[in-house]
Amino acid sequence: MSDVLLLLLATALINNVILVQFLGLCPYLGVSRQLSAAWGMSLATGLVLVVAAVLSFVIEHALLIPFGLTHIRTLAFILIIASTVQAIEIVMARASPLVYNALGIYLPLITTNCAVLGVALLSARTTDTLLEALVYGIGTAIGFGLVLCLFAAMREYIDESVVPELWRGAPIALVTAALMALGFLGLAGLDRGFGS
Repeated sequence: MSDVLLLLLATALINNVILVQFLGLCPYLGVSRQLSAAWGMSLATGLVLVVAAVLSFVIEHALLIPFGLTHIRTLAFILIIASTVQAIEIVMARASPLVYNALGIYLPLITTNCAVLGVALLSARTTDTLLEALVYGIGTAIGFGLVLCLFAAMREYIDESVVPELWRGAPIALVTAALMALGFLGLAGLDRGFGS
């Protein structure tokens, strides 16, 4: 059980997909202007991350490895991701049109989000069981959502604050992102004492 908790902690905080692995930076910088849009993007991307991690593990171990088809791994995972994003887009358009409209072009762009493909590839190769793949996907989704929403909240606060003209917009956003990354890198030693 401690291995599962360590994997969840590692994927969410210690080895965060955005701030440590530098995957998924496009929605991180593009959708983080409003907390509501960041929350919707976190939920949509998080769902895709979990489904992609689990399905990629299943496809890898049930089809690709046994039949010697590992050379089409990336293509298979892209098809899984595209299908999942299309399904989520249809559901979100009907269930929450307000969030769907707020996300705009970024929702279909989840298909090309390198974080989603990276998680699918890493999950298939580094996890040994279906439970680990599920926890890997959930931890990554939690970490992605946490960072995206924290950054959006900070950007909303910064937009209301007095910022020198030279620092407004992208410069202060990038400095804030760098400081967040430093904070998350400070968690790197957390996993050493967890299992002992």
